Amino acid sequence: AWGMDESPTGECSVGPTNNRSLLVNGSDLTLPAVPFNGCLPVVKFSINLQDQIISPEGVYIMGDFQQAAGFSQNWDPGITQLQDLNADKTYELSINIPEGNYEYLFVNGRDSLNAEILPLNCYGNYNREINVVMGNNSSLTHCFNTCEECDPYLTTNFDTHWWNNTIFYELFVRSFYDSDEDGIGDLQGLIEKLDYLNDGDPTTTNDLGITGIWLMPIMESPSYHGYNATDYYTIEPDYGNMQDFEEFLQEAHSRGIKVIIDLVLNHTSSQHPWFLQSSNSQNNFRDWYIWSDNNPGITGPWGQNVWHYNQGNYYYGLFWSGMPDLNFEHQEVKQEMKNVANFWLNKGVDGFRLDAIKYLVENGSNLENTTANFSLIEELNEVYKYTSPESFTIGEAWSNTNSIIPYVKSGRLDACFDFDLASDIINAVNSASSLSLTAQIQTIVESYPALQYGTFLTNHDMDRVYNQLGYNNEKMKLAASIYLTLPGIPFIYYGEEIGMYGSGAHENIRRPMQWSSSLNAGFSNSTPWRTVGNNYTTNNVEIMNDDDGSLINHYKKIIQIRNDQSSLRRGNILILENDNQEILSFVRTFRNKADLVNCNLSSNSFSPIISLLKSSIPKGNYYLSDLYNNKELGMIAINTQGGFENINLFPSGLGPMESRIILLSPYPSNNTSSENDIIISPNPASSSFTVFLEGEPFQKALVTVLSSDGKIILEKE
Repeated sequence: AWGMDESPTGECSVGPTNNRSLLVNGSDLTLPAVPFNGCLPVVKFSINLQDQIISPEGVYIMGDFQQAAGFSQNWDPGITQLQDLNADKTYELSINIPEGNYEYLFVNGRDSLNAEILPLNCYGNYNREINVVMGNNSSLTHCFNTCEECDPYLTTNFDTHWWNNTIFYELFVRSFYDSDEDGIGDLQGLIEKLDYLNDGDPTTTNDLGITGIWLMPIMESPSYHGYNATDYYTIEPDYGNMQDFEEFLQEAHSRGIKVIIDLVLNHTSSQHPWFLQSSNSQNNFRDWYIWSDNNPGITGPWGQNVWHYNQGNYYYGLFWSGMPDLNFEHQEVKQEMKNVANFWLNKGVDGFRLDAIKYLVENGSNLENTTANFSLIEELNEVYKYTSPESFTIGEAWSNTNSIIPYVKSGRLDACFDFDLASDIINAVNSASSLSLTAQIQTIVESYPALQYGTFLTNHDMDRVYNQLGYNNEKMKLAASIYLTLPGIPFIYYGEEIGMYGSGAHENIRRPMQWSSSLNAGFSNSTPWRTVGNNYTTNNVEIMNDDDGSLINHYKKIIQIRNDQSSLRRGNILILENDNQEILSFVRTFRNKADLVNCNLSSNSFSPIISLLKSSIPKGNYYLSDLYNNKELGMIAINTQGGFENINLFPSGLGPMESRIILLSPYPSNNTSSENDIIISPNPASSSFTVFLEGEPFQKALVTVLSSDGKIILEKE
């Protein structure tokens, strides 16, 4: 009867419905019996093939566990396939197996002749062994053909890019600052406020310290939000003109701020000249959009009407009638949108945030994630990289993590936003439990190419995080500490740092920035396009800047720490073991340094006992420094496994909703030596600049300065 059905635990179920799930790879299965409301043991197999040529048939595992798991026979080399989701040459498979002792081998291909050959001294025989018990079981990640451990998460041998060193600020020009007193924010207003975001001087602490800006749509549009353009080559007149934008770009770049812009490829405005000509079958524009003689009767992913009547026919528009979808199967459309991308890259933008990237190409009733969609994204990416090899693309594929992964593989996008992580951070802070967040962090590490995903709390389409956290400043500080110290590419939504309100209608989530407690929150001397939030008299930049304990000053501290610490920008992540699920503990490692992050999610004080079983940190004695409070904490010994056991870093207690970032370094924090890097600020520079040498102690450095056309203009030891 309904209500008496089972609800198995998360070990063997998926989603909020707690349904059991099964992955079928083309082989018949006879499933073993499972306990009602319970799980069979989960076994995670993992093998690293970093020095092998991978068979085009894939990587498999065979053993005497296969029949127990439901497969037709044991030692079958071609029915149990592993996957490498994050392209690190580590292939993995999680499978339910009854308790027992099993033997197995990995196979590079689908033939037993391609099975690995192990040294006899590995297990006492020629097969790998595992003892499966109730719960989660994970075999060590070994190198293929050896018993040597090859865990990819213990190294930093992966590519990073300029965006991995960047903290972005999502900004709505209409709501940032009004310079011409018409009640609408504009580009000149943004230029006036750039020093608030980053003044270009790394020695000052008054600015927020962000190093990248994502501009929500700036192209001409009939809508306040701009997500349906009428001209892809023109600045929205409310914001200024192209000269204003070029000036903004120059000013941002002179401060070392990268700029990416929203690019809406999926659809235009129904008022776009292309659509007007298409609806009237003029000038060969008919096929620029998707038309049908009859209403196909297909509804969209959330049940919405997607076919809209026009002059006796129907056109396809996924989001609403005012946003008709472009037809990317028409070559002229594809070429024109390539031209649009090149236009803005040649203007000097550093990349794009790509809107609604799941929906570009449909296949009948399949409206998202089609094969043709992936092919188009790959083709467009080739254009971006050819025009500007260092350009950055991050996509909005609003879905669960597993559905997002294909968008960051095979030369498609550089990164995507991870929405599951955002919600798990907020839920962890609200529930005072680290369990689901820790599991999601592990899923991300195993799924994405290292560090290549966007982290955030909320964006312009979601109730503001201040609302979701119950208007609680301490919860806000905690959430900020978490996502700004995790791997990935962080994005701050404007006003988040001062606790702006916003829920319900999107206009409420995109209200004017609150600069002061004066009329209209200091945004404009005229009536704003949207009324300001009702907490502007207390939550504004001017007042909060003067309070050392305010939310905005917390953001400044965490941002500065991330900007200063290579391990927080480019390091790997390992979850620290602790004795309390109300404590989130992890370590970010890079070369011979690490940052230990501990966050108390509860309203109680704790002194957690933490352990790090193994890492890439070399053995030795290390100094401990509390980066947030600028205190030295003594020393710690790292063992031969790169770890430590049962350490109490906080004998006086980790306070309620408190986060602490502890630097572990082979030298005191007052020693300026760091990793071997040369940092120029601002970068790129037009006139004067400062060169910072970060590196392990060295006797001499050769500095070569190049002009933009590659000429050496200075070389000095």
